[in-house]
Amino acid sequence: MNKKFLYAAATLAVGALALSACSSTGGGAGGGEGGGDGGLIGVAMPTKSSERWIQDGNAVKKALEDQGYQVDLQYAEDDIPTQVSQIENMITKGAEALIVASIDGTTLTEALQNAADAEIPVIAYDRLIKGTENVDYYATFDNALVGRQQAWTVLNGLGLTDLEGKPLDGAPAGPFNIELFAGSLDDNNAFFFWDGAMEVLEPLIDDGTLVVKSGQTDIEQAATLRWDGETAQSRMEDILTANYSDGTQVDAVLSPYDGISRGIISALEGAGYSTGAEWPIISGQDAEVDSVKAILAGEQYATIFKDTRELAKVAADMAAAALKGEEPEVNDTETYDNDVKVVPSFLLAPVPVVKDNVESSLVDTGYWTAEELGL
Repeated sequence: MNKKFLYAAATLAVGALALSACSSTGGGAGGGEGGGDGGLIGVAMPTKSSERWIQDGNAVKKALEDQGYQVDLQYAEDDIPTQVSQIENMITKGAEALIVASIDGTTLTEALQNAADAEIPVIAYDRLIKGTENVDYYATFDNALVGRQQAWTVLNGLGLTDLEGKPLDGAPAGPFNIELFAGSLDDNNAFFFWDGAMEVLEPLIDDGTLVVKSGQTDIEQAATLRWDGETAQSRMEDILTANYSDGTQVDAVLSPYDGISRGIISALEGAGYSTGAEWPIISGQDAEVDSVKAILAGEQYATIFKDTRELAKVAADMAAAALKGEEPEVNDTETYDNDVKVVPSFLLAPVPVVKDNVESSLVDTGYWTAEELGL
């Protein structure tokens, strides 16, 4: 690669930041620059439409400012040309490093070549950037484990396993009707979540314990463009109309993201389902406030908590180490092949959250306050 910075071994601490959730600063699509006497680091986030990405952007910004850097934080509102333009502008403005959570991980090749030509290190943030050698490191969670955990939470809600996938004594035999949702096909993580979940669920589909009445068991059929809740709601409504009008019930829905889960919940309510014993088990991801409230209300069974404060610290430390001529800490050099290279990565551990551990996982850790969750 066109990089002249040299790497020397170093160990970086990966710890949680004491950081509360807050709204993004600045107007328009971007969060603007802020803080620090160090160099400028560009941070490109996909959208403000998900509170998760607002949390991430602010956490990364604070982590960098705490190390003395100036930060240009921009949101592209899920518009690919806007994100490309924002990254190009960061390069023009003299950014010394880039941290990028891509909208579509296959569309940044030219922009990142320009970064490489300017000797700017690039950190992929939570979403792998594909098809280019010009991405240096990747900060993310163990995404295959996220998928397995989503499947285990579904099975746990059905009384089949514990939250780590261990079969429970006296578990019901089934069969249970389940429908499957996946993320956006332009996001590499969607495949890791899906593959991890199906590793758990496919044997139970094959032996008849789980039944997918719609027959939609391929990721292309289950995919939800841009992870959009309204798109998920529409698809769930179609599934219910086509496959459950005979009075049979959906028992569970695999959902890879809280926003998708909320769309599924709306479709179920519209079809006459009500919370209680017959309400389906629904998974999720990202521990968004509205979905945690839905868990407490019995509408969503579980979410997967990915502590964005820790992820932000990892990404900030990676960028800082590269700029200091040091080698960022990684713990995976095999998994994340972007079709050109295997990107050195640091994987953090996700945590499944159900009603019983909302307080210990989210409130006691300071991620959300009891007041924010209505506790």
